[in-house]
Amino acid sequence: MSLTPFRFSYGPQVRSGPGSIVQLGDLLTAGPVLFVTDAGVRELGLADEAIAVCPDPVVFDRVEADPLRDTLLACVEAGRAAGATAVVGFGGGSPMDVAKLAAYLLGSGDDLDRIWGVSNARGTRLPLVLVPTTAGTGSEATPVAVITLSDAEKRGVSAPVLVPDHAILDPLLTTGLPRAVTAATGLDAMVHAIEAYTSRHLKNPVSDMLARQALQLLSGHLLRACDDPGDLEARGAMLLGAHLAGVAFANAPVGGVHALAYPLGARFHVPHGVSNVLMLGHVLRHNMVAAMPLYAELAPILDPSLAALGGQGAAAGFIDALDRLATATGVPRRLRDVGVAEADLDQLAADAMLQTRLLGNNPRSIEQADAHRLYAAAL
Repeated sequence: MSLTPFRFSYGPQVRSGPGSIVQLGDLLTAGPVLFVTDAGVRELGLADEAIAVCPDPVVFDRVEADPLRDTLLACVEAGRAAGATAVVGFGGGSPMDVAKLAAYLLGSGDDLDRIWGVSNARGTRLPLVLVPTTAGTGSEATPVAVITLSDAEKRGVSAPVLVPDHAILDPLLTTGLPRAVTAATGLDAMVHAIEAYTSRHLKNPVSDMLARQALQLLSGHLLRACDDPGDLEARGAMLLGAHLAGVAFANAPVGGVHALAYPLGARFHVPHGVSNVLMLGHVLRHNMVAAMPLYAELAPILDPSLAALGGQGAAAGFIDALDRLATATGVPRRLRDVGVAEADLDQLAADAMLQTRLLGNNPRSIEQADAHRLYAAAL
């Protein structure tokens, strides 16, 4: 075993289990509480119980997919006008990311444009609780929040202060997810685990352990959750797997798959999980020259028979197994299926090169010509 020094942060305090959302009020002091969510969650009634136990809730439910800078600033202004003393993020990755940055900007008074990038947010934030209603992003476990700018660029803030104080993992909140959302978010979480396991700079024994456990939970329960939305055991396993993958990539950051996925979300509004799946196999095959032994190590988690192949065979089998699983869930498999044309590839490749924070973590370098080739392969 390697004795290479490493650092690891375990993330928020967690409360888990069916019905655990009722404990939200125990985690909050006197209000007002800025409650950040989206219109879809409100319409489904998923947030009703959570809002009811919040002291003096101020609900901001205008968060969209791939949240915009203006949305974030409007949320901050709503919290400031109400004199918010704490923030709750309730929903998928978009509301949680907005809640994280709102809590920081309200608590610190910093200017958003001064904190983009890694470790530039060094102030204090308001108390923060995050409640995922999808099993995918792992945002409740990570120090990262991503916002879409007006020029269709996604930009992130990564800093330890964005990790929440508490996370609540209640599988009852995920049973109403449509199959398409269950599939896309679950596959997104699997990408988090795989990229954490192969992260170039910060891979470590603890993140490896969590990534492997996450991949086992997610791959073993994804189709069950898709086929039987009310299967609480499967839903709970998916939620825990997504969280563990989030803790893993909070410490060993994601790489090239995400770097090439972000432009698809920003320019074509492809759901984040779908954009990751569209690029997953192509980026992993590009990475084989550098990451083949690691893919071979993960292969038996998806298919125990691959262990006998070893090396190149197991690694190739791992990527093929991921392709088969994605196809079985019914998510789109080609860029053309989500509106991308050949004429768009130059711009997408240029956009991907802006994701320097992510590209530096990939096990093999991805240059602009590589990105263009990978988008073309996915078309």
